[in-house]
Amino acid sequence: MYELIKRDGLAKRGRLHTVHGVIETPVFMNVGTAAAIKGAVSTTDLQEIKTQVELSNTYHLHVRPGDEVVKKLGGLHKFMVWDKPILTDSGGFQVFSLAGLRKIKEEGVYFNSHIDGRKIFMGPEQSMQIQSNLASTIAMAFDECPSSVAEKEYIENSVDRTTRWLKRCKEEMDRLNQLPDTINQHQMLFGINQGGIYEDIRIRHAQEIAELNLDGYAVGGLAVGESHEDMYRILDAVVPYLPVDKPTYLMGVGTPVNILEAVDRGVDFFDCVYPSRNGRHGHVYTNQGKLNLFNAKYELDDSPIEEGCQCPACRTYSRAYIRHLLKAKEMLGMRLCVLHNLYFYNTMMEEIRQAIDEGNYQEYKKRKIAGMLKKEA
Repeated sequence: MYELIKRDGLAKRGRLHTVHGVIETPVFMNVGTAAAIKGAVSTTDLQEIKTQVELSNTYHLHVRPGDEVVKKLGGLHKFMVWDKPILTDSGGFQVFSLAGLRKIKEEGVYFNSHIDGRKIFMGPEQSMQIQSNLASTIAMAFDECPSSVAEKEYIENSVDRTTRWLKRCKEEMDRLNQLPDTINQHQMLFGINQGGIYEDIRIRHAQEIAELNLDGYAVGGLAVGESHEDMYRILDAVVPYLPVDKPTYLMGVGTPVNILEAVDRGVDFFDCVYPSRNGRHGHVYTNQGKLNLFNAKYELDDSPIEEGCQCPACRTYSRAYIRHLLKAKEMLGMRLCVLHNLYFYNTMMEEIRQAIDEGNYQEYKKRKIAGMLKKEA
């Protein structure tokens, strides 16, 4: 159940009650594609850096180690040793990202595995069955994420099929949640709004899926190459047509500035690989902009990545030491940067929630963005 606590303009301060605990929103979900955060980050680390929700990938876990294996081991929570909420995506994004390896039909999508080339079929029912085996807290509906440059006619047909798939997902999820051997019989289902950068298609689709009374609603297909201006324009158009009394999730987004702007438009769930990916390359976020720790100017810098930060890296180590680790290709350097970035994102979400609680989100957003956009000297 989603509880809308307060609004500051369009910004939402909410609370989602789940079988695996309460999620305070707005929230950033830390991405662990193959049931682990890249960068040697453990679930013990996730507790320390204030992670509320971990996100894993249905397609990748289906391919390896296999969702049946995970089910036999007690589900994803037990497998990972993580007792807080987990969201699993549906495999729908791989319909987009593995375009060269798949064929889309009404019944579903035929893949060739990116690992060994073996044939895989995934439709709405199969995606729900895999996610039920994984026993995540929140399952995402199976959809197609069309290219941002696709023709309007193609996108219209794709969205209509995604709606039909969503109804099949809901029916299958309802069935699975009643089976006696289902690990999580309270698994939630979020639907996904699609429509490229066409406002009319997006709005129509939002109106159609809002009628299905799902546990939450995502806006997909806005991190696939379109401009930030187009992203914000589509959010302005579509979010008002999604139920305000349900979570609104912007998939795959994004930078801290993207998140701040989307919160201002009524979004309260986010995920993105940026903090972990950038961290693995020595790029770290601070309130004064992003730093590249490979830069020579940090060779003798004995200050932490950011003064006052309480992440595991900043509490103990200097920029100079972390730079040395990165240059020496020691895994610890990558790990410390990832931990810092995820802590930065999770802390920013705490600040966002506090600002909405206090009714001064606009002031907070303006101040935060001004700092974040500073260029590294």
